[in-house]
Amino acid sequence: MQELTIPIIGIMKSPYKEKFGIPRQPNLVEVESYIEMQGPYNDLLAFEGIEAFSHLWLLWQFHDNKHQENSKFRPQVRPPRLGGNKKIGVFATRSMYRPAPIGLSVVKLNRVEKVGKSVHIYVTGSDLLDGTPIIDIKPYIQYSDVVLDAQSGYAQDEPVRKYVVWSEQAELERDQLIKTKGLSEQIIRELAEVLSLDPRPAYQDDPDRVYGMSFANLNVKFQVMNDTLIIRELI
Repeated sequence: MQELTIPIIGIMKSPYKEKFGIPRQPNLVEVESYIEMQGPYNDLLAFEGIEAFSHLWLLWQFHDNKHQENSKFRPQVRPPRLGGNKKIGVFATRSMYRPAPIGLSVVKLNRVEKVGKSVHIYVTGSDLLDGTPIIDIKPYIQYSDVVLDAQSGYAQDEPVRKYVVWSEQAELERDQLIKTKGLSEQIIRELAEVLSLDPRPAYQDDPDRVYGMSFANLNVKFQVMNDTLIIRELI
C-alpha cells in the first residue's frame, strides 16, 4: 500500500489568516482558536470525558503548500531556525514540505461547546492557519508524552522575544478601532504576543524595512530594530 486515505474531521478557525506571522511552534503564544467539527464527527458523545484532560494533540494537514503539489520528494530542506541557508534532512525538521503533509501540535483545551449543528473545540496555543483541516484529536498524556531530558537539536532553546512598542500613530489607530469597531483587549494582547516572536524570516535583518501581516481582522505594519519591534500602523 503506497497511499492512505483519511477523513477530515474538522476545520481550524484561527486569527492567523496568512502563513507569515504564525508562531513556528505551538504554545509559544496564548492565542485562542477553535475547531469546527464536521459531520458525522460533530457529536458531543465523541467528546465525553475530554474535559478531564488539560491538553490535546492535534493532527492536521498542511493544506496551503502550493509549491508541493505534484512536486518530487526533496530529501533536504532549509529550516528557518538555521537562517534559511543550511540544508538538513527533511525528517530532522518539522518542515511543511514533506512526503505526507501532516502536522502535529499540542494545544491547551479550553472548552467544548455545541454551536448550532456543529461542535466547537476551543483551544489555546495553536500554530495553525485559519482553514487548516484537522484529521485527528487525541488527549495529551503527561506521564508518557513529557520527556524531561529530551534533546532538541538546533531547536533546543525557546526563541528570544522582542520588546513590542506602539508608535504614536499606531496607538491612535488602535484606540479608534477600540472605540468604533469594538476591537477587544484580547486581540490586542494576542497580536502583541505574536509580534514579540518576530515573524520575519531569520535571514532578514533590515531595520529600515517595514513589514506587514494580517491577524484576525487587522492589518499591521511594523519595523524591527535590534531587540525592539515597533508597531507602525494598525488598520
